[in-house]
Amino acid sequence: MGFMAVRTEINVFFFTLAAEAFYIAPLIIQNPTPVTHLLSPQHDVGGPIKSISVINAASARLQRWSLNETLIDLGNDYRRHMSGGSLIISNLDKDQDSGVYQCTAFNTHGSILSRRASLQFAYLDNFKTQTVRSAVNVREGQGVVLLCGPPPHSGELTFAWIFNEYPFFVQQDSRRFISQETGSLYFAKVEPSDVGNYTCVVNNTVTREKVLSSPTPLVLRSDGVMGEYEPKIEVHFPDSVPAAKESVVKLECFALGNPVPEISWRRTSGVPFPSKVKMKNSNAVLEIPNFQQEDAGTYECMAENRRGKNAARGRISFHAKPHWLQTMADTSLSIEENLFWECKANGKPKPSYSWLKNGELGRVQIENGALSITALNLSDSGMYQCVAENKHGIIYSAAQLMVLGKIAFPPSAFILLICLPLVKARSGSEVTLECKPQASPSAISLWKKGNEILQRTERITLLPNGTLKIANVTRRDAASYTCIAKNQFGTASTTSRLLITEPTRITMRPTNMEIIVGESIVLPCQIACDPALDVSFSWAFNGQLIDFQRDSDHFERVGGSISGDLMIRNIQLNHGGKYVCVIDTDVESLSTSAILVVKGPPGPPDKVAVEEITDSTAQLSWTPGRDNGSPITGYIIQARTPFTVGWQAVDTVPEVVNGNMLTATVVGLNAWVEYEFRVVARNAVGLGEPSPSSAKTRTEDAIPDTAPTDVGGGGGTKAELVITWEPVPEELQNGEGFGYIIAFRPVGTVTWTRAVISTPGVSRYSFRNDTIPPFSPFDVKVGAYNNRGEGPFSSIGTVYSAEEVPSVAPKRVRARSVSAAQIEVIWEALPSLAERVLGYEVVYWEDDTKPDTVGKVRLTGNYTLVNITGLKANTVYYLSVAAFNTAGPGPQSAPINNTTKKPPPLNIQWTMIGSTLTLHWDPVVAMETESKVTGYLVLLKRHRYNDIQTIATNKTTAELSLAANDNYLIQIKVVSEGGEGVGSEPIHIHKLSESLKSDLFRNVCAVSSISAIGVIIPC
Repeated sequence: MGFMAVRTEINVFFFTLAAEAFYIAPLIIQNPTPVTHLLSPQHDVGGPIKSISVINAASARLQRWSLNETLIDLGNDYRRHMSGGSLIISNLDKDQDSGVYQCTAFNTHGSILSRRASLQFAYLDNFKTQTVRSAVNVREGQGVVLLCGPPPHSGELTFAWIFNEYPFFVQQDSRRFISQETGSLYFAKVEPSDVGNYTCVVNNTVTREKVLSSPTPLVLRSDGVMGEYEPKIEVHFPDSVPAAKESVVKLECFALGNPVPEISWRRTSGVPFPSKVKMKNSNAVLEIPNFQQEDAGTYECMAENRRGKNAARGRISFHAKPHWLQTMADTSLSIEENLFWECKANGKPKPSYSWLKNGELGRVQIENGALSITALNLSDSGMYQCVAENKHGIIYSAAQLMVLGKIAFPPSAFILLICLPLVKARSGSEVTLECKPQASPSAISLWKKGNEILQRTERITLLPNGTLKIANVTRRDAASYTCIAKNQFGTASTTSRLLITEPTRITMRPTNMEIIVGESIVLPCQIACDPALDVSFSWAFNGQLIDFQRDSDHFERVGGSISGDLMIRNIQLNHGGKYVCVIDTDVESLSTSAILVVKGPPGPPDKVAVEEITDSTAQLSWTPGRDNGSPITGYIIQARTPFTVGWQAVDTVPEVVNGNMLTATVVGLNAWVEYEFRVVARNAVGLGEPSPSSAKTRTEDAIPDTAPTDVGGGGGTKAELVITWEPVPEELQNGEGFGYIIAFRPVGTVTWTRAVISTPGVSRYSFRNDTIPPFSPFDVKVGAYNNRGEGPFSSIGTVYSAEEVPSVAPKRVRARSVSAAQIEVIWEALPSLAERVLGYEVVYWEDDTKPDTVGKVRLTGNYTLVNITGLKANTVYYLSVAAFNTAGPGPQSAPINNTTKKPPPLNIQWTMIGSTLTLHWDPVVAMETESKVTGYLVLLKRHRYNDIQTIATNKTTAELSLAANDNYLIQIKVVSEGGEGVGSEPIHIHKLSESLKSDLFRNVCAVSSISAIGVIIPC
């Protein structure tokens, strides 16, 4: 149906045209549109909206209109009038004009009804006034749904969401989805960037109105991040979805989950999707355009992530409005004869039938939809309509019944039913030529072959109703045949020419074949035939005619005029069956067939069940799936637990499960773990689809059989023994009440000290006793236990108790300022002590009152020097050194201080044109405690020469003339009344060949003076 929106004054036109003549009955040519949506009148928009019903006729125009089965009184209705048979409604009123309209057209022969037309009004109300919707609080990683709740409306809606402010609309992806069914916004998992205000935008596609909801705040909770969890399907289609023929079916499916689930679709029958099926919005929407009978079935949406998967299923049923298979024709009968009319329509659901005479119920008897009237009289003449109706539509078929009285008519006033100028027949066949003139009184018929009157023979039969039959025709029977009908009022005749052709032969037939899924073949169908014949080829598959336009993805007819070969591309399992090539000519129909067996991987097994389970084995059973044309040769068993990533193949007894077995024992399972099992079949073609998973089943518990690993330790504080290990994974704990047994003893002793920890996730134990010597070796081992008993211990390892910190501070600590950002610290290494020394730690700070200025450098090994970098220029730092080991740092040396150097000239830039080097730098400003800057010194040193050229200047620029083919090193220093300051980092100018002295060196190059090794500029 179409929606129509208008822009000026609203008028509605229903066009009709009626006529009257003694030989022409009313006839509906075009009916009104079944449903028309209009904008609501208060919008002050409009323009003509036309729904057309035309009745074929000549002079007089006779029709009337009804609304909701009540006749419209056009004489007293100022808003409604007819013009040229059209019903026009002005100044539309929603309450008065909504409803079902129907036109009745009539003349002296009778009346007929048009199809019904429904007039509806589209509108969209505003959301209820509300400032801000309640906030939705959610954890990061959690899924959430924001509800739209559209206001009252009529007409199709579409939905969008604004994020924070217009025009920033929510973009749909695999994590975010907007349902066009509910309007709600779905997040598979929330991320911090999702926090904000969300506004639902509702648009009426008919009125083009748009309304916005109040904002819904989405707030992130602060009590933690949501862990991973399996998909939960939040948007899914109903269990039963009725779909009309040729409609566009859209199924929505979206799941919440962490990680974001992936959506996939399939048909449970295993039939692949045709190319017309589209996946949209990251597979959240399955769209089936031009829905047909073969598209009906059960569809499954699967949402899956590494934590699991979930599925939703629904059945799409095919529904179609009625369409005619058989209708009646205008009929003339004499008084006292009987009438039998039958009409047949197809549709789903199956249509019901009713009959109307002149638009009303008449003297009729209806049985199984057929109309019969016995002993006709003149009052039975009129217009009859067969009405077929189901919940998707209603159709009308009309015919005129004329009951003849005793008035005589010559046969020339009627039609002789034989009127084909040329009749073709195959040699050896039987030919029937009909001649049934309509006349009153009845006419007498005779036949001529050419000019010769035909007589009955053993091959020629003349029936009383005028029909001529010629058996076993030959080429000598080819001629012109004329039927002549006579009564006392006149004569009429009609002539046909009979052409005899040779039989058609099939020269190449298709043969039975076996083929693998995905391959392509050509089924041949070729003939030899008489050149005078018109030939057509068609193919049927399992009794249904192949539609080459609709099924062009797989089927194509190839060959010329005498070849109807069928090409089948990318064959699927559902293409297996019987193929019939039908050859139709003017005189005969031939056919030839072949069986195509399509082999593919097996279908999924079913009913996987756990018959018996122990702590390490499971006895499984299942039922086989379809072998798809190739015997099943074996099965693979797969298992899944909460601790595995996806499905894993498992070991079985027997090791190889052959295709005749429907049971197997899975071995090597972990105790006290919840398992799911599934079965995959294989054949010569390949592996099939997996079965549905079994019910979750937990293995029995058992004593732990896995010991903790990576046992070690050490460190801690004085008089402490620290023991660490890698915890046993949950799937290896074998039962409830899991914990650890820690055993330790001094090296060289016999008796073990034991401790028990009942927390499975703990990986550290600390034993404190004042009698433990520092840095003393211990034998340690860690075992596991649960409610069933103690398991094995780890291998014995050696762990040292905590040691004491070094007792002496380093001596002869001194410092030297290296640059504006660097200080070098030197000290003497400590002599051998009772405590271990693993290295040294230097602590430095600017001011004791500023703890945030404290820094630390730690060196492992016997180092006695460190460069502290990243310091502030011209700043006093305090420094102290201490030795350290695993127990921590020892006493610190007495603090010393040192001042970093003043910053040199910075941001030096240079350009070079020819042999002239031009330097630029930022001016240096003296501090309050320093003497005033009086100028700068530019120091120039040539490579391999010891002499240094000095150029003094009070500007921040200088020009130097450099000789070619030599390397230079340049440095700039500040000059004040107190003398020379710190120099900049050296600038290296590499030798320039004569060929490179060009405009290439007019580029400006900036030099950083922070580097400790200078800067080489490849400018």
